[in-house]
Amino acid sequence: MADTSANNPAFGTLLTAMVTPFTEDGKVDYQQAAELAEKLVDDGCDGLVVTGTTGETSTLTDEENVGMFRAVKEAVGGRAAIIAGTGTNDTAHSVHLSKQAAEVGVDGLLIVTPYYNKPSQAGVRAHFETIASSTDVPVMLYDIPGRSSIQIAPETLIRLAEHPNIVAVKDAKADFAAATRVMSQTDLLFYSGDDGLTLQWMAMGAVGLVGVTTHVATRRFRELIDAVNANDLGTARKINFELEPVIRATMTRVQGAVAAKQILKWQGVLPNSVVRLPLVEPDEAEIATIREDLAEAGMVFS
Repeated sequence: MADTSANNPAFGTLLTAMVTPFTEDGKVDYQQAAELAEKLVDDGCDGLVVTGTTGETSTLTDEENVGMFRAVKEAVGGRAAIIAGTGTNDTAHSVHLSKQAAEVGVDGLLIVTPYYNKPSQAGVRAHFETIASSTDVPVMLYDIPGRSSIQIAPETLIRLAEHPNIVAVKDAKADFAAATRVMSQTDLLFYSGDDGLTLQWMAMGAVGLVGVTTHVATRRFRELIDAVNANDLGTARKINFELEPVIRATMTRVQGAVAAKQILKWQGVLPNSVVRLPLVEPDEAEIATIREDLAEAGMVFS
């Protein structure tokens, strides 16, 4: 297994949960995905999550998911860790997709808490352990009760940490007391799953961020993480304050994939802002809101 210690996290410290680019007629644009991956790594990402929530994985076919894993792996696999989003609410399906990702040669798997089914904590643990045992690829658990409707309880995380392939947690729950308990009793590496809480998470021991705003402000997030790791709290606070309106524009007022694609289009990184139903592109009011927040951060686009 790869080195996943806190001093050398194999998944990296700045990871972008990549959008999945589409052509104007709604097909996955693998060439644009490769180019986006290259830009993100050039700008400071040392890890990429492919077809996670922001990658609209729930509306991709298995073939499209695997195509994205392959396109990004071939583009930047030698320069950044590639984490494949292979978790669903169907354990057997997740195992199938995880095995396909392993064949591509990804560096990790991101497995979300099973959503909609609302299993017990015993079921949650069995789900994760079954997937983690299906390959030799290291696993990052994704704790996001706002989408899954259930949390991964601290006791469950402590038990899951005993599995040799389960090495990290992307936390979008922000229960710092619970996380402190897990961190103190396990070797699990924590990543902030909330862009706006990166500084807070790292101050208490997280190794980095899996973000969405990192699409559009990659270099500043790189500087933030590096400042924290250099114990330069003053610089980290300053960058954190500067990023707040950008995070607001990308994450809190318009759906993340929708906002990120729109901003990437304005930046000239993507040729369009196409998303798949049930997501739709932003309307005029949402466009105005995004522009207003970005302007506050000094980001103005014609």
